[in-house]
Amino acid sequence: MKRLLFSLFSAMLIFSFSFAEAQTSLPKNLRTGPFKAGHIQGVAFDKENQHLYLSYTTMLIKCDLQGNILGSVTGLVGHLGDLTFNPEDGRVYGTLEYKDDVIGKGILAREKSNKKFSNLFYIAIFDGKNINRQNIDAQEDNVVTTVHLQQVLDDYSATVETPAGSFKHRLGCSGVDGISFGPKFGKNNGKQFLTVAYGVYNDHKRTDNDYQVLHQYDISKWHKYERKLTQTEAQMHTQGPAAPDGIYYAYTGNTNFGVQNLEYDSELKVWWMAVYKGSKPGMPNYSLFAIDGNAKPQAHPLKGVNYIDKGKVVALQQHIPHQADPKTGISGWHFGYGSTGFYPAGGGHYFISHNYASKEGQGCNLRLYRFIGNADNPFILVE
Repeated sequence: MKRLLFSLFSAMLIFSFSFAEAQTSLPKNLRTGPFKAGHIQGVAFDKENQHLYLSYTTMLIKCDLQGNILGSVTGLVGHLGDLTFNPEDGRVYGTLEYKDDVIGKGILAREKSNKKFSNLFYIAIFDGKNINRQNIDAQEDNVVTTVHLQQVLDDYSATVETPAGSFKHRLGCSGVDGISFGPKFGKNNGKQFLTVAYGVYNDHKRTDNDYQVLHQYDISKWHKYERKLTQTEAQMHTQGPAAPDGIYYAYTGNTNFGVQNLEYDSELKVWWMAVYKGSKPGMPNYSLFAIDGNAKPQAHPLKGVNYIDKGKVVALQQHIPHQADPKTGISGWHFGYGSTGFYPAGGGHYFISHNYASKEGQGCNLRLYRFIGNADNPFILVE
């Protein structure tokens, strides 16, 4: 009976979003940039104060809903990825990594930095209310603190033995990118956890990289770990939780660098995962997935992963119309946007990034979409 009622509720919700245009004062197109920085990585929305935050890889900007820049944080030489806003403390959380792969080296080259770093993975926490002017130095001003993620470092640094051979980076871990606040998997309300998704290397030779890996953290006592951001290797810290409060796996098939944007949708009760689509043969290679937030994680052996006995697997949602691959059982959508910015704005509306590049730098047209629940195209532009 509960499942039937939930299905009916979901159908009513989809119907209302599909056929009744909600009134909104949100901007239909908000343009930022171009900036001499990396491309747009993610967006966060402070609904109470009507402020937007956008990550441009090595800088963060804060603007109002008219596109006026209210402040910016610059001087990062690591990879600032996806963002999320925590209404409980008014701060912006983002994934921040320093590593020795092609991405890390490329950032240092673009920023003309001669620094060298050990591999380190952080959550960067920005004090939004103090981002009140442009070009705030990320290190010199007290607007950024960091918490280290040891489990991510352990998986990134590990070498695993599989039937296909020996491979670096357990589970294909390339670090972290997608991030969002939401309830514990299997619940649709209650205590909010910070959920962080792995980046995953695209490697067709291995079979242990077909899951999205998601860590949930209770951040209620993270103040003891927070340290001011430093970008000098000798001073960079490793203070943080020894392990996540929960580790979960979503079977999507391999994607190119894992979950780029992760967002919990409190209206539809799903976790959206926008990715750079994969290219592995035999996989549907969708670019957008959604986890059923109500489905309780189940302990199962992980397909293609011989070195983990069982993992807590979260199910991809089935109640929103979607595309389904009969061979793999994977569901999702071929949707062209979202990997560089995706954020539920409320009332069935979503901010979705259209990134652009010019000779002046990188920029973003942040477009407003409306959910319509179509299997071929779940969102339409608000014109």
